[in-house]
Amino acid sequence: MKENSDMKIVIGSDHAGYELKEAIKKHLSSKKISFKDIGTDSSESTDYPDYAKSVALYVGKSGGLGILICGTGLGMCMAANKFREVRAATCRDANDARMAREHNNANVLCLGGRTTDEGKAKEIVDTFIQTKASPVDRHRKRLDKIAEIEEENFK
Repeated sequence: MKENSDMKIVIGSDHAGYELKEAIKKHLSSKKISFKDIGTDSSESTDYPDYAKSVALYVGKSGGLGILICGTGLGMCMAANKFREVRAATCRDANDARMAREHNNANVLCLGGRTTDEGKAKEIVDTFIQTKASPVDRHRKRLDKIAEIEEENFK
């Protein structure tokens, strides 16, 4: 992976994702990838929608990438996808991450702190960050349709 201190990444978790979030932060730091941690700061019980909202708002405004971690990644994904211009994907392996970025131009990665081991999570994060959106017309056309759905329903 190329080192890039200018990459805009924001990371957040609830209590169930706290330990994995801390491991991913160390991993990103070791690769000299800058990030902003929006919490949580412990394994004390919290509400995942609060962190999904903070990350989604940041990603929507910055055009950067987000990483969200809860127990399964599913709740964070559902909450983050309620925001305009956010395409969150729960990924269970590197292939999911590649396809989410390449075919769907996902900009928020959701992981399960209770379902994804640290080694696999690092591989997923690396793949998600490295993969670029496909320039293929059929993929762009589908993303345009998603944007139309947003316009119709996020008024």
